[in-house]
Amino acid sequence: MSDHGYEYDVVVVGGGPGGYVAAIRAAQLGLKTAIVERENLGGVCLNWGCIPTKALLHNAEVLETLHRAAEFGFTFDNLTVDYAKAVQRSRSVVERQTRGVAFLMRKNRIDVLQGHGVFLDPHTLRVGPGPSSPEADERTVSAAHFIVATGARAATLPDVPLDGERVIQYRDAVLLEELPSRMVVVGSGAIGMEFSYVWRTYGVEVTIVEMLDRLLPLEDEEVSAEVAKAFRRMGIRALTHTRTEDLQVTDQGVEIQVRDLEKDQVSTLAADKVLMAIGIRPNTDQVGLEAAGVRTDARGFIEIDAHMRTNVPHIFAIGDCTGKLALAHVASAQGIVAAETLAGVETLPIPPERYTFMPRCTYCQPQVASMGMTEAQAREAGYPVKVGKFPFMPNGKAQALGIKTGFVKIVADARYGEILGVHMVGPHVTELLPELTLAQMMEITPTEIARNVHAHPTLSEVIMEAAHAVEGHPIHM
Repeated sequence: MSDHGYEYDVVVVGGGPGGYVAAIRAAQLGLKTAIVERENLGGVCLNWGCIPTKALLHNAEVLETLHRAAEFGFTFDNLTVDYAKAVQRSRSVVERQTRGVAFLMRKNRIDVLQGHGVFLDPHTLRVGPGPSSPEADERTVSAAHFIVATGARAATLPDVPLDGERVIQYRDAVLLEELPSRMVVVGSGAIGMEFSYVWRTYGVEVTIVEMLDRLLPLEDEEVSAEVAKAFRRMGIRALTHTRTEDLQVTDQGVEIQVRDLEKDQVSTLAADKVLMAIGIRPNTDQVGLEAAGVRTDARGFIEIDAHMRTNVPHIFAIGDCTGKLALAHVASAQGIVAAETLAGVETLPIPPERYTFMPRCTYCQPQVASMGMTEAQAREAGYPVKVGKFPFMPNGKAQALGIKTGFVKIVADARYGEILGVHMVGPHVTELLPELTLAQMMEITPTEIARNVHAHPTLSEVIMEAAHAVEGHPIHM
């Protein structure tokens, strides 16, 4: 029994990267903690998203290098490729990671309650059988505080059911051991772009359909153009400014009717399968939020403040179900803030404007990493803008790796040097981004970044050169 007279000080509903991190932090702060998970600890990210896709992407990167073998002095005539082995390797990585999370629960003395959680009232949760946990035992738990971390699921178009066979989502895609010859990908966000890269590297004929005017439409325009160019070279067909209007499953596969919004012309695409990668819907409709009195917006996302509190003071919400920024690391950051707030210790809140400066990554090749405003957004917001841009091509480490594409672009306020946005495309840029997110948070200017000595030869020198470029004097240009 907790000090509050309830069974637990805090119950976390959902064991994804937000929920399990929140549970660990709460336990570290001395709170009696339980976590409710209807499926697998680690959530979508660990089991069906971030982790297994990165394993598949690494396989694709190795294969892409083998396609360029002659450039590196390798010749062979007996290369065989087994995509099923790549999928099996990705599942083994997932299994190790989930075992690690389970160990952390035991180490921190967190009770793991397997089953689907539904609020009965603001302080009571029923945990029992659900669609993903039909054999779970039923029990009721009470808590002084709750953290709702129920995540989200793939969205689809109206009247287009996800059958898992012909019309698939990311959960199906990551388990697909036998690749078809033709694939249509609807949506060019991170999920669509990453699977397109993997499948094309393994020889699949890929067509991307994007309703907006460019691939990766939320990224800086120059970044989108660089990735589009690389995808064209790979042989990926991209139909931008194109809306998916109808989809019919046939005996042979799928027929997708699309409309070119510029020409107002309708055409039909034929494929073996179609991946729907158009966004997410929150998992808030079967959690009993009404019984708890928790308010959601018109789309079903839970409304929160900068400390992750909902309109019910003892109930917090984090991660994809809040609709802030559907990224695992954002959920984890929110989870720490929620746990520290309810424990009554000092924390660093996340106000709405802070989400703009959260790191955003896409792991296709070339990789994309960004934070803050695009150049266009900064100008629209009325900032006097200075831009520094430097390509990877002249960089010695990039040359040694055989990399010829990509750049780092820094958008800064011309008056004070404040970093407004960073947009990178190229080798390992997802690993290079933290230097710049830290710089922005600590109000370090491009001038100071340029004067910080970067080891040679490293890819990070391109960040230094881009910072010099903001001030108008890149060295190796």
